[in-house]
Amino acid sequence: MSPAIGPYNPARRAGDWVITSGQVGLTTGADGAPTLAEGGTAGQLHQALRNLTGVLATEGATLADVVKTTLFLIDMADFAAVNEVWVEYFAEPAQRPTRSAVAVAALPVGASVEVEAWAYVPVR
Repeated sequence: MSPAIGPYNPARRAGDWVITSGQVGLTTGADGAPTLAEGGTAGQLHQALRNLTGVLATEGATLADVVKTTLFLIDMADFAAVNEVWVEYFAEPAQRPTRSAVAVAALPVGASVEVEAWAYVPVR
């Protein structure tokens, strides 16, 4: 899980819902500084989904609890590659979250993809 890159919470609980901020493919470089994952959009999405997993865990949630996602892409030509990565993390078709994909002009830190999520996790 990468640290927040701004003055916001990576996740926030609202009743039975855990809402995350957008996760990009930041990882820790060899020098200890945050850096974008290698491998283009696919590599960044792998890391973004690993970061999302970590953020969800802070609120007792997992990817299996995610019901809604929004995906931001700077290049819609990467859509097919994104789908290939997506099914690795959300393998069961009936359990996949809903998803919107939005083309954007730019993303923080030069990322090519960002994903945010809503997870349903009933308060016990």
